[in-house]
Amino acid sequence: MIKKRGMLILNAAIALTTVTALTFASFADASSTERHEKKSRSHHHGMAKNVILFVGDGMGPGHRNAIRLAAAGADGELAMNDMPYSGMVHTSSTSLVTDSAAAATAMAAGIKTYNGAISVDPDKQPVKTVLELAEKAGKATGVVTTSQVTDATPAAFGAHVADRSSQSDIAKQYLENSDIDVILGGGEDYWYPKGSAGKYPDHPAKDPEEESKGTEGNLVKKARKLGYNYVTNQKELEKAKGDKLLGLFANEEMFEQRPEGEGDLYKPVVPLPEMTKKAIDTLSRNNKGFFLMVEEEGIDEMSHENNAKQMIKAGKQLDKSVEVAKKFAKKHPDTLVLVTADHGCGGISIEDVSNKDESGEGISKEDGPIKAAHLDQQFTIDWTTSGHSAVDVPLTAMGPGAQLFAGVYENTHIHDALIKAMRLKQ
Repeated sequence: MIKKRGMLILNAAIALTTVTALTFASFADASSTERHEKKSRSHHHGMAKNVILFVGDGMGPGHRNAIRLAAAGADGELAMNDMPYSGMVHTSSTSLVTDSAAAATAMAAGIKTYNGAISVDPDKQPVKTVLELAEKAGKATGVVTTSQVTDATPAAFGAHVADRSSQSDIAKQYLENSDIDVILGGGEDYWYPKGSAGKYPDHPAKDPEEESKGTEGNLVKKARKLGYNYVTNQKELEKAKGDKLLGLFANEEMFEQRPEGEGDLYKPVVPLPEMTKKAIDTLSRNNKGFFLMVEEEGIDEMSHENNAKQMIKAGKQLDKSVEVAKKFAKKHPDTLVLVTADHGCGGISIEDVSNKDESGEGISKEDGPIKAAHLDQQFTIDWTTSGHSAVDVPLTAMGPGAQLFAGVYENTHIHDALIKAMRLKQ
């Protein structure tokens, strides 16, 4: 059972005009919450013109607290936690333990489906997503990730396939169907046909198995014909102009998923905060607003390897990305910002440093020690699995419609609440 020291303390019932929502104040102290509530009270019942949804893939409550301790210390707080509303999300798909595809489909399309499905129902029929509805309403749309841009989480917002492995088909749908304006992340291999490497060479030394494997022709060429500005590194991204942007910065994920002790594995060519800022700057040119989904995949991937230090490193980058979004929201109060996860991974608990290890052998042994920020103290992470878990995950929110996300609910509620917050027509 995952230990949740200091987590999930029910703070107070917030009286609203038509409903009473329960707010969990385990992620921000009471005084901070009160300040945010006073600032947001005047506009949180308004329409969300812009939405920025952050998904920390695999980031359960234990992960979130470990990231907080390492980044801010016992008395500090993360940007992703310092928001006025919070909730807890049930994550099961049609199976008790979900994968990222079914979990993202629940958030994007509002349905429970089978593991591996990308915004199709259990009968494999496509279901409209919140991103597609935002696009239909004239808003700009974008997906940003440190994984492949066609991996499960971004895919569920902009494509419909029966199997998440159909990544070239997903890329083609981005261009031809959902017409996503900004696409930033890894996964170049699925945009070029076999034997036709792009910017990043086939069979690199760091992972010889990586190679171009697209099944739908040269999709980068197609994107350019459709008006996308294509970029492959940070300098090109910084200089890029225009309203449509495709950035592919790695063959596969923007990091290497390997066991602990094999070097500096989390070092994306373009950091997530930089991708987030560019996406916001580009999408915000649309006077009807925008919908942006930002994913940090490294939390999940490093948890699969039970690698606490790299997981925390990825988590810190997610929090810096949230800071970028909050700065934008401060200047544009019609912006709804949310941070959540699709599921937990690794089944972690946070423990004292001790010579006694009761957790087992191999990669699941106690991990650490890890220094707590601003303190002369350390902690360890105890892993219980290298797979996903059915633990409820935290969600925090600020901006117009944020009150809709207070309480305890199914992951499909995220889709429903986003539709209400943006007042989209289904």
